[in-house]
Amino acid sequence: MSKAITGKLAAGEGSSRYGNQRRDWRFWLLLAALLGIVAALFAPRIVQTGNVRDALLVVDVTGSMNVRDALIQNAPATRLVAAKRGARDILAGLPCGSRLGLAIFTERRSFLLFEPAEVCANFAAIAGSIDDLDWRMAWEGDSYVARGVHSGLAMAAGLKADLIFMTDGHEAPPLPGGALPDFEGKPGEVAGLLIGIGGADPSPIPKFDQDGRETGFYAEEDVPQENRMGPPPEDAASRAGWNPRNAPWGGEEATGTEHLSSLREEHLRALAAQTGLGFVALGDGRGLLAAVEADTRPRPVEMRVDTAAIPAALALFCLALLFGLGATTSRRPERLPTR
Repeated sequence: MSKAITGKLAAGEGSSRYGNQRRDWRFWLLLAALLGIVAALFAPRIVQTGNVRDALLVVDVTGSMNVRDALIQNAPATRLVAAKRGARDILAGLPCGSRLGLAIFTERRSFLLFEPAEVCANFAAIAGSIDDLDWRMAWEGDSYVARGVHSGLAMAAGLKADLIFMTDGHEAPPLPGGALPDFEGKPGEVAGLLIGIGGADPSPIPKFDQDGRETGFYAEEDVPQENRMGPPPEDAASRAGWNPRNAPWGGEEATGTEHLSSLREEHLRALAAQTGLGFVALGDGRGLLAAVEADTRPRPVEMRVDTAAIPAALALFCLALLFGLGATTSRRPERLPTR
């Protein structure tokens, strides 16, 4: 046998061995992918115990929530827009099985829009309702925040849910003597969180006409600067024009800065202490979801976890590796000789 023939046979044997090896690794990858698909079809569901939450979310829609002192992506936005964005974050962060209801606050009470519903099955409906919140939903210009929180707590208790109340804390008119109204409930009986919204610096409140068009800002004479319900304050006798019968509050109009609005953090912290709620400012750097988890009560539930994703992912990886390596190692067809 000539050397040329021997060389061709040796080359043929090497090429055959190479082909067999190549077919071998492709075979094993294909077999692994097939086994992964079969395992995914028959993968069991594991029962695990997880924590979910049931909450009633109340959003302040009074006039001061139109102040543009919030920032979203470094752009100025109204407090209401910031509140809705935070509410969407809360909705997205709640685990499946949790329930979330929605209400608005205006005047002196919280008004229920819908009872707590499961967040995953009703995500689109809940998110759409949050996006549709508008200051035009308010039916009165007053803003008795403390009474609204008390009303929200009573409502949440009836729904067996925790309370998440989003507001700037601006009482309009101001509380008589600055004192909180009495709380008839039991502090801590309903868990929850007050979320403060707004900047620290007083800002003008936008003013709108009856058609909803912005016409400027509220001036000092447009809003009550003092609440003159109930007994007069202790310093009333020292005011100009004071008369115990005809002018128990003094003879001059009250002046102040109630036409300007800022986050009333001190007031909200006092209200949280009165009711047993937690408090967090929306823009103070503390994680909003972490605050919700810390100040609401978990409800343990058994959840079935589908394990099919694990073998299915393995099968997909094997198929991707099979076709990816196959494309890089395949030979290009030899060109036919030209005549």
